[in-house]
Parts: sequence; structure tokens; C-alpha cells
Amino acid sequence: MTHHEYILQKAVCRFLNKNYPEVLFVSDTIGNVKLNQFQASRNKEIQDEDFKCPDLLILEPNKFYHGLFIELKIKSPFKKNGELLKNEHLEAQQKTINDLISKGYCAFFKWEFDDIKELINWYMKNR
Repeated sequence: MTHHEYILQKAVCRFLNKNYPEVLFVSDTIGNVKLNQFQASRNKEIQDEDFKCPDLLILEPNKFYHGLFIELKIKSPFKKNGELLKNEHLEAQQKTINDLISKGYCAFFKWEFDDIKELINWYMKNR
């Protein structure tokens, strides 16, 4: 089974390592891991169910933001009119993005590699 989101995540991490080796970042992979019952129970005990951790956390402040968080997707989570698709998981992720923005972070859904590179380059240029 191909995990297209993981392939995108890996490409973005390689881009970061190559172009910004001094920058600290975390790439969350828990969504792609099959936890056994014990692991799932432990994870549930320490995670806030309402916080949907974005896939990529760039822990580097710039002139405008405390850090850059990107929720990676394989396709747009938005309808043609710009409205978020009706989906409980996407809505919870959008809530997390909104909460992060309200706390001074830059946070987005992104699904195209070139757009992600452009966002990261813009963000880093403004350090």
C-alpha cells in the first residue's frame, strides 16, 4: 500500500535538511504508524484529543511568527469555493490551525510540493 502523504512528507523533510540544515523541525509520523492496543492506550493517555498535531513543525521563529506548522495533504481539503470539505477530521485539523495562528504561529494546510517549498523559502527568508 502506497502512503502518498508519507512520500510528500519525506520529500519536504529532505528539502529542509538540504536547504536549511541548521533549522530544527519535527515531522510527525504517528498518523502512519499502526499502534498495538497497549501503545494506542499509552498514546491516548498523554495526547490532547482536541489538538491534531500538524505533520510538520518548523521550530524557527521569523520576523512575523513563532514557528511554521504545516498539515500535509495529498489533495486540497477545500471545495472550489474555498470552504473546507465537510469532514470531522479536517474540521479538527482546521481548529488546530486556527488555534496556532491565534497564538502567533504560521499554520496552513498544504498539498503541493512546490507550494510547500515556496512557503518554507518565504518563511526562512523572513528570519
